[in-house]
Amino acid sequence: MSSTPNHRTMAEYYIQGLTRGFVTAAEVIRWSDEVIVAAPKSEDWMLDISTASEDDRMGVLHHLHAVTGEIDQATLTTLLAGR
Repeated sequence: MSSTPNHRTMAEYYIQGLTRGFVTAAEVIRWSDEVIVAAPKSEDWMLDISTASEDDRMGVLHHLHAVTGEIDQATLTTLLAGR
């Protein structure tokens, strides 16, 4: 990967990771915190994930579906292959 994956691609990676069990809700929350710090303007989904409980895997999963944009399938495939 030559560039940082877009938010939608990362959201799909985390959706699959939570579903398959190789990612924890805490990891997704940390990612959201990093996104908020780097973003010029925060979006609702960022705040929803950031303030979710680490014990609420289904809630975090739900909030990931609110991330808009296009999935970069090649990047997603590379990310998933690394797991």
